[in-house]
Amino acid sequence: QVQLVESGGGLVQPGGSLRLSCSATLFTLKTYDMSWYRQAPEKGRELVASITSGGETEYATPVKGRFGISRDDAKKTVALQMHNLKPEDTAVYYCKAQSPYGLYWGRGTQVTVSS
Repeated sequence: QVQLVESGGGLVQPGGSLRLSCSATLFTLKTYDMSWYRQAPEKGRELVASITSGGETEYATPVKGRFGISRDDAKKTVALQMHNLKPEDTAVYYCKAQSPYGLYWGRGTQVTVSS
């Protein structure tokens, strides 16, 4: 029943780094556009970064220059490398896969940026 699983979240000090990973379990990742979203307490789910099946990337303005999204279709994984983390980056981070063949969400991983 679980299609995507996120990992790598945790507690980090401001200015630190984390690498999040998303693993697909029940479908072929190659044909899917992949995205990372985040949701802070009492806020809606917001798009952070995306990478298409062709490798094109886009980033939300607050994370440009700090975050990087990448994919490894052979390993069926997507990563979000986060640098220079700020307290406002604190949120649950979710992985999404989308194509004409399906739409899948992970259950999320907590990222907390605090001193």
